[in-house]
Amino acid sequence: MAMEPEGCPSSGNHGQATEAGSAACAGVRPACGPGHAEHPAAWFDKMLEHCYQYAVQAKAQGQPVVGILCEFTPRELIMAAGGVPVLLCGGSAKTIPAAEEYLPANLCPLIKSTFGYHVQRSNPFLEMADLVVGETTCDGKKKMYELLAQSRAVYVLELPHKPDDADAQEHWYREVRKFRDELQSRFGRRITASALREAMRAMNRQRALRRQLAELMASDRPPLTGRQLLRLKSSIAAMPAALEQYERVLDFYRKAPPEPGTEGCVRVLLTGVPMVHGAERVLEIIEQSGGLVVA
Repeated sequence: MAMEPEGCPSSGNHGQATEAGSAACAGVRPACGPGHAEHPAAWFDKMLEHCYQYAVQAKAQGQPVVGILCEFTPRELIMAAGGVPVLLCGGSAKTIPAAEEYLPANLCPLIKSTFGYHVQRSNPFLEMADLVVGETTCDGKKKMYELLAQSRAVYVLELPHKPDDADAQEHWYREVRKFRDELQSRFGRRITASALREAMRAMNRQRALRRQLAELMASDRPPLTGRQLLRLKSSIAAMPAALEQYERVLDFYRKAPPEPGTEGCVRVLLTGVPMVHGAERVLEIIEQSGGLVVA
């Protein structure tokens, strides 16, 4: 992951995106910054390596690896079926040219990057995946799934596109049940109520920890920048080692002083496509230009 810029002096008042303020808000490091073994966030600098080792070990023990591409995918079902859900969304521009041989050049770069990894066979998580789970969030993704299905096992969840309709919830319930049946049939393991509850507890623990980390940004002078917060993520859902690190990082930042230079930053709410690993450029530009991404 990209390294955060070095620290700089505090800036002026809120909303004053002056040249000095821009420099101050450029995403500085804590006193014991990334790269120092004592900093708990340093674990996430090698997140992909940790996730890869975990997936390889799980695969060797007979656990299926299931690639996912959207938050709508019920990871709890995958985990309850004994699987390891791993995010496959691509964030590298280097794989896009290979994808453009098959997909339109004006398509979403996240889709092209993801498919480019497939074309080049350069994503180890995709290569070890026993199943890829997609969802009908957009036409571009649906086209990608059609192409992926020509050589890989793909299952597509159909999302209800009219959530206010009376039958939307029932439609999604049926889709989830069909997905459960697919997992049980494909992997030969019955999804029990106890296994599902255990998976739900693990996922809820992850959500709670990540939410508590995000809530630290509510302070006028938070203990970290948006870029530093973004690095605290794992490609594998509810991986035990990652959950432990979330707790360590949360404890560290709760006790940490305010991050130098955040007081005078323009506070920014960033929405849209999730920022996957390798696609942090927009956030970095904002924070190097005087903003502080707080959510």
